[in-house]
Amino acid sequence: MKKFSKIKSIPAYVSLQNIDTDMIVPKQFLKTIKRTGLGKGLFYEMRFNEKGEIVKDFILNTEPYCNSKILIAGKNFGCGSSREHAPWALLDFGISCVISSSFADIFYNNCFKNGILPIKIQEAIVLELAEYSKRKEEIEVELEKQEIKFGNKIQKFEVDQFKKKCLQEGLDDIALSMEKVNLIDKFEDRIKESRPWLLKND
Repeated sequence: MKKFSKIKSIPAYVSLQNIDTDMIVPKQFLKTIKRTGLGKGLFYEMRFNEKGEIVKDFILNTEPYCNSKILIAGKNFGCGSSREHAPWALLDFGISCVISSSFADIFYNNCFKNGILPIKIQEAIVLELAEYSKRKEEIEVELEKQEIKFGNKIQKFEVDQFKKKCLQEGLDDIALSMEKVNLIDKFEDRIKESRPWLLKND
């Protein structure tokens, strides 16, 4: 998982509330277990019409927002099913930070496990940041200081310190397990000595 430090970007603002994971990445893109290639399916039903043609006025289909690294979203973002493909699609598209006043719990936790920083802040600040999106002005997110910088303002945000460490060091669940490989090996050695019958193959 790529390490997260800080990012600066013109944010893309999608004001819809209750955007569920099926809207983030529709079910037809769930056949793969790869984390790459899903960016094409991100917000597919909003980015493309029924004929598969680009919806030219959808924000992520327009410059400069098609290159945004920060997404500002309406409340209760990521509700619905628990599909991990949703953060995969966001990250593959290039978005590594989502800012909203509220998230669905499972989606929120899945973001951290896949290298995305989800930031929960007050709705009034979300709307203020949305103005920077409309004016095509950059904002900056710094994880170490837990700050969003916009204009001459700084907005602090809260984040679980263990989740913060994982993002900063690029540790997903597999990497966390691998950090304990020596302890796992020692445990297996003890089992071989104390309970050898468990390892017999009849």
